[in-house]
Amino acid sequence: MKILLIGEYSRLHNSLKEGLIKNGHKVVLVGSGDGFKNYPVDINIGSQILNNKLLLFITKSINKISGINLIHLEIALRFYAILHKLKEFDIVQLINENSIKTNPTLEIWLLKKLINQNKKLFLLSCGTDYTSVKYAFDKKLRYSILTPLHNNSTLKKHYKPILKYITKPFFKLHTFLFENIEGVISSDLDYHIPLKNHPKYLGLIPNPVNTEQLNNTIINSLNKINIFHGINSMNYIKKGNVFFEDALAIIQKKYPNKINITSIENTPYNDYIKSYNNAHIFLDQVYAYDQGYNALEAMAKGKVVFTGAEKEWLEYYNLEENSIAINALPNADKIAEKLEWLILNPEKIIEISKNARNFIEKEHNHSKIATKYLNTWKVGL
Repeated sequence: MKILLIGEYSRLHNSLKEGLIKNGHKVVLVGSGDGFKNYPVDINIGSQILNNKLLLFITKSINKISGINLIHLEIALRFYAILHKLKEFDIVQLINENSIKTNPTLEIWLLKKLINQNKKLFLLSCGTDYTSVKYAFDKKLRYSILTPLHNNSTLKKHYKPILKYITKPFFKLHTFLFENIEGVISSDLDYHIPLKNHPKYLGLIPNPVNTEQLNNTIINSLNKINIFHGINSMNYIKKGNVFFEDALAIIQKKYPNKINITSIENTPYNDYIKSYNNAHIFLDQVYAYDQGYNALEAMAKGKVVFTGAEKEWLEYYNLEENSIAINALPNADKIAEKLEWLILNPEKIIEISKNARNFIEKEHNHSKIATKYLNTWKVGL
C-alpha cells in the first residue's frame, strides 16, 4: 500500500513508518519537525519565520496588532505548495486534529483538498484534541493534565495551547474531521478512556517503538544512582515537572553521596535520546495513566521510568505494580518515597530495567504494531 503520514511530535509516525516499510509498504511522512525537537520528515512544512529573529519579531508584532498569524499562513502556503505531491495514497493518517499546524479555517480548506485526491483518511488520538481535552476539562478523570488549572485558575494563559481545542473554531475542525475520517485510533489509555463507545473509535494500538535503533543501556554499576530529568519548558506545568524537582530536592538533601542528578531543558531529539544513556532512573511525567513516547523510549533503553503507570494500565496489560515502570503521582513526597525505595534497594533497579526493555519488545515492537495498524485500516475500509 501507499501510505501518507501527516504530522510528527513524538517520533510515533517515524517508528510507524519504519515498521510499515519493513512490512513492504511505501510511506511518506510530512511534518514540521516540531520545533527544537527537529524530528526527521520526508517533506518539511515547518515555518522558516521561526528561524529568523527579525522576521519572528515582526510576525509577533503584526499578530499583536491585527490578530493575523503569519506563521499559520506560511505553513498553510507551504502545505498547499506540496499538495500536488500528496496524491493517490491508499491511506492518509493525521497525527492529531491539528496535524498541519495552521489555523482551523485553513486546516479544513487544506484537508478538503487532501481528502479529494486520496482514498481513506484516519485520525490518531495521541495528544491533546477536542475529545481528550473536553473529557479532562469536565473532570471525568481522577487527575489529568488540566488538574493544575482546576486547582489554580491563574494558570489559564499557560494552557492556551491545550484549551484551544475546545474553542468554537477547533470544535468546527473536530466536527469536520469526524465527518470525513474512516475512524480514530488511540495510542494509549489516556486517549482510549475518553474515546470509549464513540462510533468512530477503532480501538487502542500501542505506540510503535523501534528497539533496533535504541540500544539497551542498562548499567549494572550502582555505586551511585544516576537520575535524569528532561524538561520541555512548553509542557512544564502539564507534565508535572515541579513535583519531580521538589522530590529531587528532598532526595538530594537526604542522599547526597548516593545519587547524581542530571537535568536538561529543550534539547533536540537526536541529542536528547543520547543524553540519558548513563541514567538508571528517568523522570518523565505525572499527569498520565499510561506511558507517552518519551517514557517508552527510555524503557526500551532499560531505564526505570517514573511516568503514568496507573491501575488501568496494570489491568490492561495484566501487570504488577512497580514491575515495569513506577507510577508517578502528583505528590513530591510520594515520588521521593519511591526514589528512596530504589536507592535503598538497587537490585530493584536492575530488575525493573530488564522488565521494562522486555515489555517494550513484547508490546511495542514497531513491526508488529505496524501490522496492527494495517489490520485496523482494513477494518476501517
